[in-house]
Amino acid sequence: MKPAVSFPGLLQKFFIERLMQQRHVSPHTISSYRDTFKLLLQFAHGHLHKPPDRLTFEDIDATLISAFLNDLERNRGICARTRNLRLTAIRSFFRYAAYEAPMYAAQIQRVLAMQGKRFTPARINFLSHEEMQALLAAPDQRTWGGRRDYALMLLAADTGLRVSEITRLRRPDVTLGAGGHVDVIGKGRKQRATPFSKRTAAVLKSWLKEPANADKDAIFPSARGGGHLSSDAVQRLLKKHTAVACKSCPSLGKKRVSPHVLRHTSGSELLMAGLDQATIALWLGHESPQTTQMYLDASVEWKEKILAKVKPHGGKPGRYRPDNPLLEFLKGL
Repeated sequence: MKPAVSFPGLLQKFFIERLMQQRHVSPHTISSYRDTFKLLLQFAHGHLHKPPDRLTFEDIDATLISAFLNDLERNRGICARTRNLRLTAIRSFFRYAAYEAPMYAAQIQRVLAMQGKRFTPARINFLSHEEMQALLAAPDQRTWGGRRDYALMLLAADTGLRVSEITRLRRPDVTLGAGGHVDVIGKGRKQRATPFSKRTAAVLKSWLKEPANADKDAIFPSARGGGHLSSDAVQRLLKKHTAVACKSCPSLGKKRVSPHVLRHTSGSELLMAGLDQATIALWLGHESPQTTQMYLDASVEWKEKILAKVKPHGGKPGRYRPDNPLLEFLKGL
């Protein structure tokens, strides 16, 4: 008889011992994995009629996980990329379980054998210079919230920070004056310093003189004084300001403006400024310069600049002359 393994206890050890203490993963990864297991436990509760603290390891098998992922696609409308991220978190837990609960090797191997869903990567979305200017003009800077939102969007477009990086910024992370920059810890706990323009430095300097709320170190605090803005709050403020900006720039109405779109906009502007892939990768904190390839694929303007430098092939326009009417008749049969 197999010794009992507490699934709740194993899951807690996975987060505390494996992710936090041994691997020292970033807060962003912890949040992503946490959300995955919250959704999985809620699904298991409804599917098996067991509360999360009563679930056993045997309950979380490949069949349940497959049904869970399908449910996310069907009822929550997630894309294949998000589905694969959820599966990655689950597979990470089961790789840990292979050492902690080897008596469940067969069950664990079936889960680890599950493959991600293939998909065709969509071309990235970014804003034109005119669209970005319209968005920056949308916040009402006569209000505290409008000044905060303007400073946040300007910094995001200038530096290309991820939303998790920009919402965690604290006052010691910002250097103003000569060589103005922000210090962030990105994916994989990699630290980088990203400079910003003199215009952004002036805006940040003015913003930092605003009265601080309960969290005095937060660069972009919530209006309620509860600390840093959340990623969802940033998405909501972008949606609000995009609706206003659409009145002066209708093309924005055709785009879904998200924090990552501002990051893509920054990357595209660096490309148009003539920077090479390796430099852009270092600026944005990409794991590999190959990730920057998506900006090359997406920028039609950049490709047009290349085409303008290429010597055109010889050729001249000709005039269409129809065939003989009898031949045209035979071709149409």
